[in-house]
Amino acid sequence: MSEPVSMSWKDINAWRKAQREQWIAWRVAVPEAQRSAWGERMTALLRALLPAPQKAVIGFCWPFKAEFDARFAVHHWRGQGAVAALPEVTGKGQPLRFSQWWPGAPMRRGVYDIPVPDATPVVLPDIAIVPMNACDGRGYRLGYGGGYFDRTLAALERRVVAIGVTYDACRVPDIFPQTHDIAMDFIVTEAGVYAGGGEALQLQDTAAAAARVQQLLRQRGLPRNSAK
Repeated sequence: MSEPVSMSWKDINAWRKAQREQWIAWRVAVPEAQRSAWGERMTALLRALLPAPQKAVIGFCWPFKAEFDARFAVHHWRGQGAVAALPEVTGKGQPLRFSQWWPGAPMRRGVYDIPVPDATPVVLPDIAIVPMNACDGRGYRLGYGGGYFDRTLAALERRVVAIGVTYDACRVPDIFPQTHDIAMDFIVTEAGVYAGGGEALQLQDTAAAAARVQQLLRQRGLPRNSAK
């Protein structure tokens, strides 16, 4: 699909919608065995990138439409003492609400029929594993068009460490981010770990990227409850 040149925001949003549909269709069509192999590689990279701090709250998303399944990485982090949390849409234009999750936690169906925790403790994430339909060359994310994640990240009093996850084929030169869009600090694909944060994506050694994650956590005063 060709990229837009000198278009209005209305036209860009239409272009982004078409891109979103294209990349979801592409992802769903990838053979399950291939997605599973990519997922194993991404899980290993996430584990190397993020030795989870004790008591850190890690937000992630239940896999939707053949997205990367973060639950295997989450299982590892929970074993290290981290707290896992899933988001829930509470209303149009509202930030997401994160509630604690563990294997066997009570669940119910939320928006798009995605499972969400049922009346488990509400928590604030320190680290967010954020699915992306595509991402651009600076780490900006193409989501589902509702702006929920960007709104949530902007509303928190401390900026979380945001790690976008997608497949490497879904990296595009530009998604023409809007003023409310927030770049991911890192992008993880089956090809490796990219440093982003609004700058040109750079493929990084996992040890260097892990050191940068720890630096960002310290700079942002995370995890929030580490002193408790």
